[in-house]
Amino acid sequence: MNNPASNKKVALIAGPTASGKSALAIALAENADGVVINADASQVYRDLRVLSARPDAADEARVPHHLFGYRDGAAACSAAQWATDAGAAIDAAHREGHLPILVGGTGLYLRTLLDGIAPVPEIDAAVRATVRAMPVAEAHEALTREDPAAAARLAPADTTRVARALEVVRSTGRTLADWQATRSGGIGGSIELHPLILLPERAELVARCDARLVEMFDHGGVEEVAALLARTDLPSDAPVRRAIGVPEIAAMLAGALTREAALAAAQLATRRYAKRQYTWFRHQPPADWPRISQVPKDNLKQYFNINP
Repeated sequence: MNNPASNKKVALIAGPTASGKSALAIALAENADGVVINADASQVYRDLRVLSARPDAADEARVPHHLFGYRDGAAACSAAQWATDAGAAIDAAHREGHLPILVGGTGLYLRTLLDGIAPVPEIDAAVRATVRAMPVAEAHEALTREDPAAAARLAPADTTRVARALEVVRSTGRTLADWQATRSGGIGGSIELHPLILLPERAELVARCDARLVEMFDHGGVEEVAALLARTDLPSDAPVRRAIGVPEIAAMLAGALTREAALAAAQLATRRYAKRQYTWFRHQPPADWPRISQVPKDNLKQYFNINP
């Protein structure tokens, strides 16, 4: 992923939700003439500033921010689309003499940008419809027969990834892993990457997640979901509808959950999501990417080994 001979430096701050990434990115940008580039799948949608924990207007005014809230929630943003946009933002930052600082917790986005994308053909619409209509248990059972390695690798309740693996093997005759072995288009070889992964102590991370959900419910999250649900042009399968907090608050607004129950459900979903991210960032990125438990307070350029 890294090319030490390149002069195109890119900082990367990654980790689970509520780990302190955004604050560190802003501090580094202020210290190193940087621009902050979003690498979080939920934060691309303008509909979800509060529930996606996007930087607020005051923080965005401190340093340039790019790819935050730049997509309409009615249209899904794929990893490939985001990677194209992120690559353009990185190139623009370099041309203008700024340090691009990628910040986010979506591993698929980062992997697609750095390593490239698997050239999976368009999935047959009929196959996709059939697979997406299957209960996840049935889909996982089918995947066990048709792509045993993927079935063993994926959690049986992971609806999205199980469906994706099954539709790919059924539509193309090749497994998703087979396609992923032929990735192309990544920028990792043409930049000098300076990564840092934030992995706070788990108890501290859980406490942060729970407290942040309370703030979200109390300061705009409920109103944000109400506005989202009021849209008549939003597809029923739009990814923005599945963002953590949206289903729970929607159920509350419909009278199916009390506020307390909705908050508890959203907190649980966030903790589970943070746990998955924690595991991914602990094991999946290269072993030489630094992993720290506490956000550094000063000497940031030196900490990232970014020299003038």
